[in-house]
Amino acid sequence: MNNQQLQKLVEKISVDAFHLQFNHQAMFNSRLRTTGGRYLLASHNIEINPKIAQNYSEEVLIGVIKHELCHYHLHLAGRGYQHRNRDFKDLLQKVNGSRFSPATLRPGIKVIYECTQCHHQYPRQRRMKINKYCCAYCGGKLKIVEEKLK
Repeated sequence: MNNQQLQKLVEKISVDAFHLQFNHQAMFNSRLRTTGGRYLLASHNIEINPKIAQNYSEEVLIGVIKHELCHYHLHLAGRGYQHRNRDFKDLLQKVNGSRFSPATLRPGIKVIYECTQCHHQYPRQRRMKINKYCCAYCGGKLKIVEEKLK
């Protein structure tokens, strides 16, 4: 996906989910490391992390775009556009946008453990002895799902 395709997708999502036009630029920014995207207050542009489009499904990308569009439309309307504002939380829930970026974008997460019974995931920076610990929710055994090497 390139910037033109992203622009068209953002415009389509804006009309479909918010019933409002998106009149600014949407682009990929490869300098974004820990976040899925960002809304720029001064220029009203939206930047998206290209790793979201490359490594995740289209549903995750759409969720991130909806999140940034919530910031965009609320800011232009003069309402509470920050994460802590009730207007933002309500609109995000209404359009079914993603609240957080995927866990693998966060730096420092090197190992992801998963319970074999309830499939709850535990992202960790350090390795741990899986035979010593169990799942906090159901008591099941843990297994390594993903491990990143330096």
